[in-house]
Amino acid sequence: MTAIHPDLARLQQEALNYSCPAGSFKDRVVLVTGAGDGIGRAVSLALADAGATVILMGRTQDKLERVYDDILERGGPQPALVPVNLEVATPANFEELAAMLDREFGRLDGLLHNASILGDITPLDSYGYGTWDSVMQVNLNAPFYLTRAVLPLLRSAKDASVVFTSSSVGRRARAFWGAYAVSKFATEGLMQVMADELENTSAIRANSINPGATRTRMRALAYPGEDANTLRTPEQLVPAYLWLLGPASTGITGQAFNAQIR
Repeated sequence: MTAIHPDLARLQQEALNYSCPAGSFKDRVVLVTGAGDGIGRAVSLALADAGATVILMGRTQDKLERVYDDILERGGPQPALVPVNLEVATPANFEELAAMLDREFGRLDGLLHNASILGDITPLDSYGYGTWDSVMQVNLNAPFYLTRAVLPLLRSAKDASVVFTSSSVGRRARAFWGAYAVSKFATEGLMQVMADELENTSAIRANSINPGATRTRMRALAYPGEDANTLRTPEQLVPAYLWLLGPASTGITGQAFNAQIR
């Protein structure tokens, strides 16, 4: 069973302080969900700056196109656009996507599960059934379907990394966070199962990351009265993501990281 790494505190600081060397992601293919804005956009741009071919997945085509254009303007490798509504996507849709990626790239070196939805912040006895199902679909089921579909592509890479997005309420629950908190607890479990299964049978590593309080649209929905200027920007969190997705964290698997520590 994959245990907590004895040097996790040191590794955490290494991730937070990481300075990605130029060309670290050259010839690497990385898929990012929720790539149209927020953390997904920031990480996608940084990956491309470091040489990665980024597969931009998201629900809104025009947002993805803007990230696509930004990458090209900055001189990055030509990315790929994959518009997908995770709320309605089926396992068959992800199998078709995997087949397309196999034809186009032949492997996948990294996968960042960044897309999530908040749902409602309300007591469980008031929680809507439809909202519960939607949150579980986007935050848990879709990442499982996608990961399962692309596992052969991850196995084809020499050193593949899968990063699942967690939350502070997915590690210690709080009242009223309902489906979002439960989905993030389940995400941690999915990561741990995957890491334990693959640790001794492949070069694939799986870890989770908790972004923390960040200046994003989801944060504004959850805390409408908060001063966003007191929060860190998505760009400030990028180092930990690059550390986890790239060669710097080779051999580290089954661990829960934070993108910031206050």
